[in-house]
Amino acid sequence: MADTAMDYEAVQGFADGFGKLNENFKRVSKVLQAAIMILRASAFSGNFGAAALARYLSGIKPNIDRLAATCSEFDADLRAAIAAHREADEAAETRF
Repeated sequence: MADTAMDYEAVQGFADGFGKLNENFKRVSKVLQAAIMILRASAFSGNFGAAALARYLSGIKPNIDRLAATCSEFDADLRAAIAAHREADEAAETRF
């Protein structure tokens, strides 16, 4: 049977990185939403180029939101993997 090992600090670093990416993508999404609202408002005053730009940004925002959700999921999965591995190590220690 093969041994399993995990460098907890390295995996924790990856989890932290995905957590930070999640936060950054959420900020970008909020900025895009604000820009879309401003551009839509200016389109009502006759700036039709703003309407086209708002539509373009509206197509980008869902992708940013999906990236944020994926990074959040990776963060949670890596943290759960660390916890599960540590619990298995601690449970196995009592057997030997």
